[in-house]
Amino acid sequence: MAVYRDKWNGYTGNSWRVACYYTNWKGERVKHEKRGFSTKKEALAYEREFLAKMRKDVKMGFSSFIDCYLNDVRPQLKETTMAHKENIINTHIRPYFEQKSLSGITAIDILQWQNELLSSRDEDGKGYAPTFLRTIQNQLNAIFNHAVKYYDLPKSPCDATKKMGTSKNAEMLFWTKQEYQKFSNEMKEKPISYYAFQVLYWTGIRVGELLALTKEDFDLENRKLRINKNYQVIKGVEKILTPKSMKSIRVIDIPKSLCDEMEEYFDSLYKVDDKSRIFVVTKSYLHHEMNRGAKAAGVKRIRIHDLRHSNCALLIDLGYSPVQIAERLGHESSTITERYAHLYPSVQQEMAEKLDQAFKETGEEIDED
Repeated sequence: MAVYRDKWNGYTGNSWRVACYYTNWKGERVKHEKRGFSTKKEALAYEREFLAKMRKDVKMGFSSFIDCYLNDVRPQLKETTMAHKENIINTHIRPYFEQKSLSGITAIDILQWQNELLSSRDEDGKGYAPTFLRTIQNQLNAIFNHAVKYYDLPKSPCDATKKMGTSKNAEMLFWTKQEYQKFSNEMKEKPISYYAFQVLYWTGIRVGELLALTKEDFDLENRKLRINKNYQVIKGVEKILTPKSMKSIRVIDIPKSLCDEMEEYFDSLYKVDDKSRIFVVTKSYLHHEMNRGAKAAGVKRIRIHDLRHSNCALLIDLGYSPVQIAERLGHESSTITERYAHLYPSVQQEMAEKLDQAFKETGEEIDED
């Protein structure tokens, strides 16, 4: 292993190259070369970092370990999940720690990183949402946990610090049926917006599922809607992917009134075949329309995803159970119970009354004895 002045093809200028050997995961000795370094110092630094990386040495640079981590997990994650992970890591984690080694990061470094994110403000004076801060924190934890599990890092520096942010929003926002009706009336001047929001509200599907819908996904005669794909834009490229999870692949029954409206919408489309996307808009467009419609209707602003919450709240109000709702929305029933428990006051009251009855019956049994 060595660093040389590069004389490749007779070139004798001020350029350096690295030539070194390492043992790969098969136990084979492999030669590695890298050219184009402007100084010997730069070449030596590269060689040292490369060999540390190949040996899984915890003294490697943190940025190099991030590359190892991403390469390790990439084959096991969905493309959308991976893109989201890379964006958060490269924006909020790598720049802060990239000058440090993996083993050199301490609990106080983590604390100072947290404080910087907590104090960060945009031009309007707003900080990061608590749920987003928790998402960033979870990504850093995942990196160090991976290092502990697979690279023999003795301990994660995150263990000594409290997690920043929160995993839940302080308040779950949704529209009542009356609020949504006010909003939808404002959408009617733009048919594509109106019909898109009608599908979102009355079916509770995800926005990626909406944007992937084709004409053949609708069976209007039998009032069925098939969900089996997901539209995403990853690094500027439009993609049709598989849904979020296996439970997300489903066929749901839809109201006759929505079927009638979708038939009207299909008739208005020009030369759309069965396999063409029927809502050729972006998430950004829908966000803009949500802002416009909410303001015009005088209702509170909610996120597009909150239309899914709105549909769930409506189904709860209509008396359906978490298991029934979860099957329709492509969720786990436990998730529905956890997130929407506060919308089941009658159920909670019924539980208390039955417990009270059981308590009284227990007392009567004791008196009889």
